[in-house]
Amino acid sequence: MRIHLVGLGLIGSSIGAGLRQAGHEVSGEDLDERRALRARQLGVIDEIGGRERAELCFVCTPAASVVESARALLSPPQQDSLVVTDVASVKRQIATELAHPRFVAGHPMAGSEQEGPDGAAPDLFVGATWVLTPGPETTEAAFSVVKGAVSELGAEVVVLPPERHDELVAVVSHVPHLTAATLMGLAASSPVDREALMRLAAGGFRDMTRIAAGSASIWPDICADNKEAILETLDRLQSELSRVRQIVWAEDREELSSLLESARAARRNLPARGSQPVESRELRVLVPDRPGVLAEVTAVAARLGVNIYDIEIAHSAEGTRGVLVLSLASEPLERLAEALRGAGFQVSSST
Repeated sequence: MRIHLVGLGLIGSSIGAGLRQAGHEVSGEDLDERRALRARQLGVIDEIGGRERAELCFVCTPAASVVESARALLSPPQQDSLVVTDVASVKRQIATELAHPRFVAGHPMAGSEQEGPDGAAPDLFVGATWVLTPGPETTEAAFSVVKGAVSELGAEVVVLPPERHDELVAVVSHVPHLTAATLMGLAASSPVDREALMRLAAGGFRDMTRIAAGSASIWPDICADNKEAILETLDRLQSELSRVRQIVWAEDREELSSLLESARAARRNLPARGSQPVESRELRVLVPDRPGVLAEVTAVAARLGVNIYDIEIAHSAEGTRGVLVLSLASEPLERLAEALRGAGFQVSSST
């Protein structure tokens, strides 16, 4: 297909890189001419401009400008067969204002702290969830075109009503980002020794605040467009934190243990990104925190022909060791554990 991108930030550029890798002809444009030139230089797109020849267009602009950009693409003089989709993380308002047979609202649940074409990765969406929220006016043909392109990027398509999408992402994306930013600000403005605090900020703190390093420019639009769901979720979070405060104040060990165990079980049941077996287990490998140790562990797995479906890395506050959490099928887990112990690693597994 001939595919066009409006907006060549991280998401747009990664879409371009992935679809070019899949064999499609990709053109693009960006309000920042230097960004467009950089995307062409890096091979993210084949050419700058070219929307008039496109069969499918991804609008990868901030949410506030999606409707205007998409309407321009869906109106003459553009070809009347052009299918348009977007990547904004709020869907209700966009889906309502763009009730058109050839528009399919979408949202890839993927990203990174990188920005622009230089941060683009053709495999960014592999194993990620990509939500599509077609309206009653959307034709089956238009939906099939978008679904096909998204699937070629390696994403798993989930279809939701726009309102339900916005409620869910408030819980799993929007409020977590605001929480991470707030926690990072709390640490940065702490009245205690800031330098010492930052040196201790390893492990869980880094994991919780990682997303706060992402681009800040998109969040005012997101919070405005999904205000109702975000506020409702913040109220629920605030209520739960008040409950936790009461538990800690009362030194209620039983209730605290129950809360933490419930959270632990729920976290362990989260699906890993990408395909993984239904019955997977975790292998925890204690490793020295030094360059090359991850390669040593994965080399042992490669020699055994063991497929690792997901890896998490937890650093210790002391900075001398960490834990690799490997997710893999139950059957080869013990073989890998035995081999790693033979290589000198300390290993434990989940039950």
